[in-house]
Amino acid sequence: MRLIYIALALALWFVIGVVIAHFARKHLGKGMPEFFLANRKLSGFISAMTYSATTFSAFMMVGLVGLTYDTGVGAVGFEMIYIIFTILLLLIFAPRFWVAGKKFDIITPPELLTKRYDSKWVGMVASIICLAMLIPYASVQMMGIGYLLEGMTSVSFPTFSFFGYSVSSLYLIGILLVAGYSAVSSLWAGMRSVSWTDAFQALVMIIASVTLLIFVLYHFFGGPFAFATEMTADYSHLLEFDWDLSMFVGMTLPWAFFALTNPQVSQRMFVTDSVKGMKKMILYFSLFALIYTVITTLLGFSAAGIGIEVADPDSAMPVLLGKVPVLLALVVFVSIFAAATSTLSSVVLTLSSLGSRDLVKNVKPNISEKMEVYSGKIIIILIIIACIIFANLRLDLIAVLSSMASGGLLVMAPTIIGSLFWKRSTTEGALISMIIGGPFTAALYIAGEAYYPLGWWPSFWGLIITTIIFVVVSLLTEPPEKAEKFVEEVEKGVEEYGMS
Repeated sequence: MRLIYIALALALWFVIGVVIAHFARKHLGKGMPEFFLANRKLSGFISAMTYSATTFSAFMMVGLVGLTYDTGVGAVGFEMIYIIFTILLLLIFAPRFWVAGKKFDIITPPELLTKRYDSKWVGMVASIICLAMLIPYASVQMMGIGYLLEGMTSVSFPTFSFFGYSVSSLYLIGILLVAGYSAVSSLWAGMRSVSWTDAFQALVMIIASVTLLIFVLYHFFGGPFAFATEMTADYSHLLEFDWDLSMFVGMTLPWAFFALTNPQVSQRMFVTDSVKGMKKMILYFSLFALIYTVITTLLGFSAAGIGIEVADPDSAMPVLLGKVPVLLALVVFVSIFAAATSTLSSVVLTLSSLGSRDLVKNVKPNISEKMEVYSGKIIIILIIIACIIFANLRLDLIAVLSSMASGGLLVMAPTIIGSLFWKRSTTEGALISMIIGGPFTAALYIAGEAYYPLGWWPSFWGLIITTIIFVVVSLLTEPPEKAEKFVEEVEKGVEEYGMS
């Protein structure tokens, strides 16, 4: 595909995004709740779309397509478990996060832990874990667009060395485009801008993917039934579950708890304007998740079915787009760009709120709210720079790298669950479990598969060890004086609002 077509499509997309952000800025008020939570006044539909666009990133149309192309039905099971667990977690935790946010003026998920465990250190440790683990995940969004640009055009661009890695200029351009768009979106009007652009981007994502799937099924296979027949007859190996159990559990566990441990999505439990809006958010997200997952996995099977051969599974989607009409390829490319930028914008905005509220404010308690927002904006720029550096290292498969990042965040699950459902859980239990569990899990990932105990992945061992430490230490220590009252206030609010 000619590079000029891609450039024009992205230019048009950028203009649309800037216009949406501009109108969002007109409604922007002052203060932390306004900038980072849109003043808790997002409708159910907007909340659902920003949740969907944030959750379903470049991982889906690049990573999951490639994973399905490479490993078949195992990838489908992996993603479906994520959807089931996410819906269950939203039904259980979204009402409690929402009530806690309103009652205790909570901005970030780590701040909820600070209030519940009555310790700034719990919130600070959780924030540091989020910052450390989400930089790789955010970088994946940039990598996805870099891979697409490389795969969709035959233009030869020079390469250069980056910390010993060979990086093409075209790949770097893709990274910088995503970084620039995300910076504008998040800096201009905060959550209001990100959520409005997310809603538009989510609609583009679903429409483009449906259109692509319909074209592929009818153009290359003659229709859905012919596609199913061919896959059953000639690619039956992709329909057999052949994932190693330890790999399946290792990759699935982090995604099963994604809605709870990843702050960029759990923060969205604070933003709806009402109980009715929250219920709509959960319903609309559930529908979006099911449809989008079915589409992306079918595209992965289709890539195998039409004979695409690539050494790197993440390149399957770029090659597939090279086989469809230019206009359709451009629309799909823009939809993937939308998915990547929406997720990156949300992650960056959330991490900046963690940095300003849970780190800067705890170090300088007397900082003004205006300076708190300003420090958040500085953190946005620093995070984007860090993501650009990490993305240029081009480490591992996108799907695996995403799962590894969520695996590191999984060590917070016992602390988060205990904060709302176990009055006996203590500050010491939360701190020690995260301080030991986080580095332990990260060390296993860095060491590599040869050092996985009994062959099981770090996320598995991280969750087990963290849970044991959290429970044992909590039983040996005393819970904060305010712990019982916090849990009771939240449960009382859930009943009052009719969400139990």
